[in-house]
Amino acid sequence: MIYAGLFYVATFVLVAGLAYKIFDYGRTPAPLKIPTTPAPTTQSGVVYRMGKEVILFESLFKSNKWIWLFGWLFHMGLFLVLARHLRYFTEPVWFWVDIVQPFGKYASIMMVTGLAGLFARRFLVDRVRYISTPSDYLMLLLLIGIGLSGMMMTFVVHTDIVALKAFFMGLIYLDTQPLPQDPILLVHLALVALLMVIFPISKLLHAPGVFFSPTRNQVDNPRESRHVAAWAARLDQNN
Repeated sequence: MIYAGLFYVATFVLVAGLAYKIFDYGRTPAPLKIPTTPAPTTQSGVVYRMGKEVILFESLFKSNKWIWLFGWLFHMGLFLVLARHLRYFTEPVWFWVDIVQPFGKYASIMMVTGLAGLFARRFLVDRVRYISTPSDYLMLLLLIGIGLSGMMMTFVVHTDIVALKAFFMGLIYLDTQPLPQDPILLVHLALVALLMVIFPISKLLHAPGVFFSPTRNQVDNPRESRHVAAWAARLDQNN
C-alpha cells in the first residue's frame, strides 16, 4: 500500500508538473528572430532539423564528439529500456514491445556506460567541474542507481515479474495487488518514484524544453516575414 500510494503521488506530480512547465514554456515570449544559423528557411526544414537534434544530437556532435558519444549512449539506452518496461503496463503486450525486449535487456549497459561517462566529465573536465552544482552530481547518481539496480534484477537476482506486472496493472485499474518484497526491487522502485517527483523541477526538463527553444524552432526568414511576438501584437492592436 505504501508503494501504491507513492506511485500515485509521483505520477500526479510528474504529470501536473510537466503540464505546467510545458504551458509556461509555451507562453514565454520570443520577441526576436534568433535561430542558430545556418538555419532552415521553411517550416518543414525546421521539423527536419529538430528531428536530427532530438534523435541524433546534431549540435552536440559538432561541438564535442566524446560528450556526444556518452550522451547518445545514455539517451538511446534509456529509450530502449523504457520501451521494454511497457510490458508491465500493457495487456496484451504490444507486438513492437516484444520485438524490443532483447535489445532493451542489454540497453541498460549502454545507459549506465553513458551515465558513467557523463559523471566522470563533471569532475575530470575543469570548465565543467567549475559550473557543476551538487544537484548535477546527485541527478547523475540517481540515474546510475536506477540503472544499476535494474541491471541487478536482470542479470543477477531475478524478481517475480508476473507479480510485478500484476501490481502495476492493478494501479492502473485502481485494484491494488501485492508487490514482490525483493530488496533490490524496492530500492529500484523507490529511486524511480523519486526521479518522477523531482523531474519537473530539475535540469532534466531539457527533454520537453528543446522543442520550445527559439534557436531551434524558428524559421530563418526575417526578410520574408516580420516576426512579431504575441505580446507586441496585442500592444499594436490596443494602440
